[in-house]
Amino acid sequence: MTIKLLIVMDDIRHINIKKDSSIAMLWAAARRGYELYYAQQDDLFIQDGQAYGQLKPLQVFEDYQFWHTLGEAKTIALANMNVILMRKDPPFDMRFIYSTYILERAEQEGVLVVNKPQSLRDCNEKLFATQFAHCMTPTLVSSQMSLIRGFITQHKDVIVKPLDGMGGTGIFRLQHDGLNIGATLETLTQNGTLPIMAQRYIPEIIKGDKRILVIDGQAVPYCLARIPPEGETRGNLAAGGSGVPQLLNLHDYWLVSQVSAELKKRGLLFVGLDVIGNYITEINVTSPTCIREIDARFNFGIADRLMTVIENKLKA
Repeated sequence: MTIKLLIVMDDIRHINIKKDSSIAMLWAAARRGYELYYAQQDDLFIQDGQAYGQLKPLQVFEDYQFWHTLGEAKTIALANMNVILMRKDPPFDMRFIYSTYILERAEQEGVLVVNKPQSLRDCNEKLFATQFAHCMTPTLVSSQMSLIRGFITQHKDVIVKPLDGMGGTGIFRLQHDGLNIGATLETLTQNGTLPIMAQRYIPEIIKGDKRILVIDGQAVPYCLARIPPEGETRGNLAAGGSGVPQLLNLHDYWLVSQVSAELKKRGLLFVGLDVIGNYITEINVTSPTCIREIDARFNFGIADRLMTVIENKLKA
């Protein structure tokens, strides 16, 4: 049986072909002979209770100058797919949520959706991590200025960030004797109306914010440590950090062991843990990246291993 795979992602014409993880997944699928289709989230719809998409046949090529061709869009029931990869990048907004409802209808019709639509909705990448508080640095989620200020006073050196940010946007380091605490918190909390996350600063950030990839509960044995540039507290590549692929250490494996059962239970087949020092800071479930950087150094075949997991799920 030829596996039909639909990928829902941002505009494939404008990806960073040297770093994009979704194209790595598509290359792995093409090598296995999958029949590929492409859509953006606006192409998905429900009609008379059934999920459909304006889907385009997709061919991909391992060529940095010419990496894809798209056929003419056709209205196809999503139930005709075997697997759908939901790889739309954040922001996690209402459009994204509505897309998960459509994909959930396809799931009800027998399609394997990676990651599970309900879990994409339920597992905010920052709040979900708080279910594993024993794996985190001291953390507060609140919109109340007094609580956040008290947290800063207690821990002296704190990172604050929005709950819906990505790529390091909106992240600030605040110290208890700083001058701009009030203005920063007013902006982030929208004058005390929007919850944010505050975490005790982790000095080990200078050694990197590690992205650890987890496939069906199992850790990829290599990670990408994203090192902040001089004068920065953010290691995110989008914020100018540099990536250093490296082996996981024993504590990294322990952290994965603490979350793996919950990830599997929730149908989260491909996840990225963000780890600084000994602590998980976030659990990325929407469209985790760093496949390409890790494979360029260690040639582990991360996307290919994900396809093997998908095939085993389809056989089950």
